[in-house]
Amino acid sequence: MDETENDTTTQWLSADEQRVWRAYLHATTLLEDHLDRQLQRDAKMPHIYFGLLVQLSEAPMRRLRMTELAMSAKITRSRLSHAIARLEKNGWVRREDCPSDKRGQFAVLTDDGLEILKETAPGHVAAVRQAFFDRLSPEQQKSLGEIMRIVAEGLQPKEAGADLPWLR
Repeated sequence: MDETENDTTTQWLSADEQRVWRAYLHATTLLEDHLDRQLQRDAKMPHIYFGLLVQLSEAPMRRLRMTELAMSAKITRSRLSHAIARLEKNGWVRREDCPSDKRGQFAVLTDDGLEILKETAPGHVAAVRQAFFDRLSPEQQKSLGEIMRIVAEGLQPKEAGADLPWLR
């Protein structure tokens, strides 16, 4: 991009920053694809569905309000609804109406869902370890964790009415 064509107040990325940014984008795209392929092969599900099952497995009584699940997964309600419908079709999740809120629903991990999670988790952990942790020293892992926490904290909306995917 020719920087002279644009407003002079734009603070463009330096060459080093551009290399870091592009390396980050490249690595995260490859990692997501790697994990998606492993889960498709082993469980016939995308990575995001596996993440939803994990979240439900860790929730009290293996159930979460759909809005809470969308918020923790950082996805739109319509994308979550589609994912839950697919997981219901497999018998891994069921929906329950919320007794205190007629419009609310819970997503509940079924026994079959917990079983597929138990079967799939060892292969997934091995894929994560091989693709990610085995390539980093303990010091690099610690630094990356700190960096990602700082980035995530800076991106968490604090104001009311923020444009959040799970509210769409």
